[in-house]
Amino acid sequence: MSAATIAVASVRALRAGDRAAVEAITRAAGLFRDDEIPVALEVFDAAVAGDPSYRALAAECDGRVAGWICWGPTPCTLGTWDLYWMAVDPALQGGGIGTVLIREMEHRLAGLARMIVVETAGRADYAGTRAFYEARGYRAVATIPEFYAPGDDQVVYVKYLTSIAQ
Repeated sequence: MSAATIAVASVRALRAGDRAAVEAITRAAGLFRDDEIPVALEVFDAAVAGDPSYRALAAECDGRVAGWICWGPTPCTLGTWDLYWMAVDPALQGGGIGTVLIREMEHRLAGLARMIVVETAGRADYAGTRAFYEARGYRAVATIPEFYAPGDDQVVYVKYLTSIAQ
């Protein structure tokens, strides 16, 4: 089955038993440094333990985890939320899984968030990631040169949602 014909069977809350799949997908993405993987897993652990700072979902295809997303409220803000982590199995990329995950996050934030912030890398190998966000209505609003490492800028994207009740 090609990535273009993949259909997401379901989107559900992440469970503790998904940890190995989440780690494998995050590593296989090939974009994250080795020191970033434990951070992703700490966030995963907090989300599945019920920490209110994090919300997380899994996309399943053919009964297995095909991707994951994690977001949470930005501390000391009113209605701003951060998209912390998202990764899709590289063998399934291009089949709409990332879009389903980000749209479900946005749906769940409707009425809660006025803005979603995504921070990503400016390296050439992240060009596809940046294009993904841009195609889904996220706008680059800032670049911090050499933020992550020499030659690795941070690019900050935002998407404004409907106003929330104050």
